[in-house]
Amino acid sequence: MSAAKSTDAVAEAHGVRNQFGAQVVHDGLDLTVRRGEVLAIVGGSGSGKSVLLRTIIGLNRPAAGTVRLLGEDLYALDEEARTRLERRVGVLFQQGALFSSLSVAENVALPLIEHARLDAEEAARLAALKIALAGLPPEAGDKLPAQLSGGMIKRAALARALALDPEILFLDEPTAGLDPIGAAAFDRLILTLRDAFGLTVFLVTHDLDTLYTIADRVAVLANKRVLIADTLEKVADAQDDWIREYFHGPRGRAAEAAAARTS
Repeated sequence: MSAAKSTDAVAEAHGVRNQFGAQVVHDGLDLTVRRGEVLAIVGGSGSGKSVLLRTIIGLNRPAAGTVRLLGEDLYALDEEARTRLERRVGVLFQQGALFSSLSVAENVALPLIEHARLDAEEAARLAALKIALAGLPPEAGDKLPAQLSGGMIKRAALARALALDPEILFLDEPTAGLDPIGAAAFDRLILTLRDAFGLTVFLVTHDLDTLYTIADRVAVLANKRVLIADTLEKVADAQDDWIREYFHGPRGRAAEAAAARTS
């Protein structure tokens, strides 16, 4: 993990309230994402991890509060300004969300054509580069999503998220469903990309191995708010029942021991 981090805020949520009918998911939630860090979001089932991600990228307007993304008041922007901002953000959704009728290369090229206004030939050339950056072999570009393994789908979705050279990556459970070897390889790839391109990474995960491998800070969602956001060591020491069970149970102890062996 990177040692020195700028405290510049890349994304901020202040007083956010997310509500669906009578169900209040977040209430008075505050969170800051710092430039260049890998911030991991964890929490129990129903704590609203993915809802928070969708709120910060502009897909879920909060009932109250403000969201700033890359210095802009996200929900105060007009459509044109929102579109410009979206070009600076990459998102990997939990199931990949690739277009099933398009090849991997076409999926990656699509934002280059639609947003960067590149012609098909130039978009295809850059798509091949992004596919390689995501750790896929060149021949993967010709395949449809249904022809890919789970790990390859994640990498293809990552290639698309990288298409427009984003400043911040949002990853929703990127290692879910992967075997331990594939998950570890994906974690290493995220660190490599962060360090090579100065990316900021907002990561929703339940994978303890991922936390110990790549997270600079961990934010815990509980009681409709961010209970704590700090280094993993400080979060793990917090006096909270859910944190204690999560970090100090058998899986937590195994992840910590594995991280210690590789550090």
